[in-house]
Amino acid sequence: MLQNSLINKYNIAGPRYTSYPTVPYWNEETFSLKKWTSSLRKSFDESNYKEGISLYIHLPFCESLCTFCGCNKRITKQHSVEDIYLNAVLKEWNLYLDLFNEKPIIKEMHLGGGTPTFFSPDNLKRLVEGILNTSERADNYEFSFEGHPNNTTRAHLEALYSVGFRRVSYGVQDYNEKVQKAIHRIQPFENVKRVTETAREVGYTSVGHDIIFGLPFQTLENIEQTILNTKELLPDRLAFYSYAHVPWIKGNGQRGFNDDDLPTPEIKRKQYELGKKRLTEVGYTEIGMDHFALSTDTLYQSMVEGELHRNFMGYTASKTQAMIGLGVSAISDSLYAFSQNEKNLEAYYRLLKENRLPVQRGHILNEEDLVIRTHILNLMCRFKTSWTVNSFYFKELPEVIARLKEMEMDGLINIGSNSIEVTKKGQPFVRNICMAFDLLLQRKQPNTNLFSMTV
Repeated sequence: MLQNSLINKYNIAGPRYTSYPTVPYWNEETFSLKKWTSSLRKSFDESNYKEGISLYIHLPFCESLCTFCGCNKRITKQHSVEDIYLNAVLKEWNLYLDLFNEKPIIKEMHLGGGTPTFFSPDNLKRLVEGILNTSERADNYEFSFEGHPNNTTRAHLEALYSVGFRRVSYGVQDYNEKVQKAIHRIQPFENVKRVTETAREVGYTSVGHDIIFGLPFQTLENIEQTILNTKELLPDRLAFYSYAHVPWIKGNGQRGFNDDDLPTPEIKRKQYELGKKRLTEVGYTEIGMDHFALSTDTLYQSMVEGELHRNFMGYTASKTQAMIGLGVSAISDSLYAFSQNEKNLEAYYRLLKENRLPVQRGHILNEEDLVIRTHILNLMCRFKTSWTVNSFYFKELPEVIARLKEMEMDGLINIGSNSIEVTKKGQPFVRNICMAFDLLLQRKQPNTNLFSMTV
């Protein structure tokens, strides 16, 4: 177990680094829709036929509210919203198609939410076919979606399988009934077992489970039992991550229990260490931060080959330079710029009705951003980074090294003459290590608590 003194020392609010710069530090004064589309065209021209592009499609509807969730969602039981929303997403896609001189080649597509399986199988298939009919698939494409164990049917799995999906992930969170009631996510083990086995029967080659530690009322015994259940089903990959409690940002969506119902930072870290130990015993390898995979899964193989990538979808087995986010609140990445769609569903619809891309805000990356982004990606994906006088060096690097000296003394990293490597002991603190490189964070500490705790 990690020493409590290290947990107390490094348990501070910090970004998860699905991007750099992180969203609170985007410079919206220098951003414009014209600059965004120009950067995307440039990225598309450079990378489309070389590696293809990624698509993230945000499907925001849920029939009930899970109180642990920090995603952009709309709670409704009215399924009449499906057609309206999917028509809007396909219109947004067509607006992007107008920017390009050639057909996009899709290497990666992910349906997230919300609850993608809120939508009917026929509607999900219609959505994907509407995109594939106007594009091509890369030879090594990977299509994936998030399914709710309670409402994912064989029809959902078969419909998406028929249009190329081979990976599915299910939100498990925890199997204890008291914890499930607190987070308003009741799903018996039998439901998870059913959808896991059905996916494999249909032909899915990668089934993932999401498990969370640090949930209200969650104990070490709960973690032990959840891993035992996981061992029985043996998903190909796992996200095992810390609950991010940020009700001051997400509002009532993260209430329904009191703050003192949450495990202490020390217990949370013990939950992580116990879960990691048990998963390793089962045969999983830790991938980057918070992710685990069997050696037969593409996520593990990409780590071995040095191809692991991290973006707004988390860790991915493949890298593309251009990622387009479709749907309300979705984030896009051209390498040279980020953009985020309107978070309000009605505003999203209104802009599309006016034949405008529904972009709300964004950030144009400068040369410094690109260099720091590379170092943070290296640390998050490979637990090491390096530089030379002519490559990936920046003038504040000596200050960064000085900030990292104490972490080296604590045994979290090894600092070389032109490199840094995170130790096994330091891997749980990789967010803290990345924060030393985060020049924007160092120059201007946030006035409010914008981030979750790192432990």
